[in-house]
Amino acid sequence: MNPPVWDKIKSRVVIERSVRVEQLNTDGWAMTYLLVCESSGKAALIDPVWDNLSSYESALEGLDLVYTIATHTHADHITGCFSLAEKGCEYVMHKGSPCLGVTRHVVDGDEIQLGNFALTFHHVPGHTSDSLIVEVSGHIFTGDFLFTGNRGVGRDDLLGGRIDQHWDSLAVLKRFPGDVLVCSGHDPPGTKMQSLAWNRENNPILTMTSPDQYRQWQETTSADLGSVSNIKTALPANLFAEIPENVPWLN
Repeated sequence: MNPPVWDKIKSRVVIERSVRVEQLNTDGWAMTYLLVCESSGKAALIDPVWDNLSSYESALEGLDLVYTIATHTHADHITGCFSLAEKGCEYVMHKGSPCLGVTRHVVDGDEIQLGNFALTFHHVPGHTSDSLIVEVSGHIFTGDFLFTGNRGVGRDDLLGGRIDQHWDSLAVLKRFPGDVLVCSGHDPPGTKMQSLAWNRENNPILTMTSPDQYRQWQETTSADLGSVSNIKTALPANLFAEIPENVPWLN
């Protein structure tokens, strides 16, 4: 059975094989996913945003938060992973991540257990050197490695980014069947999460046939986007696992 599409990502819940998946953020483009093993009450958060930690409390009530996972080193917002880890859960990232505060490192092909189901990690360097896809029961959480439809993929001109690596890492998507639901790390509010098969037809990156096409797209896209306004605050915070005294976008 194909996974359902989320008509409104901020409020829609998916229940499949005793796995509950919910996108928690109600505004902004960053996505935070809650995974719950319904039978055990064990939970994981993928890409929690530090600004929103208080808003996650009601969703986590009555659950045992075991893991907080960063799909990559974020440059545009402060991760909530290290703050949550201080409360007792594990902070999971790729083994090659430069971020401090990580308590559990994974490599390509590793699995960790969350209640009665497994989370499988796939290393996809390119957007960053530590980028991961997290695979869970009919879903792949792609971070900034792959976005939905015409938004393509994340930019490769920031810390640790490599255009050629990102292009080569696209081959990892061959590991997954077409009916898995692609849950991206950034998309506009209200974006429908679609299957990998749909993205293979509608995402321009997945229809490209040469690395030269991809390089041209990346260079044009990065030039259009310009600088990342939050990077001077967010990136050091994520690397050193420290909240700065002044977070400009909260003032």
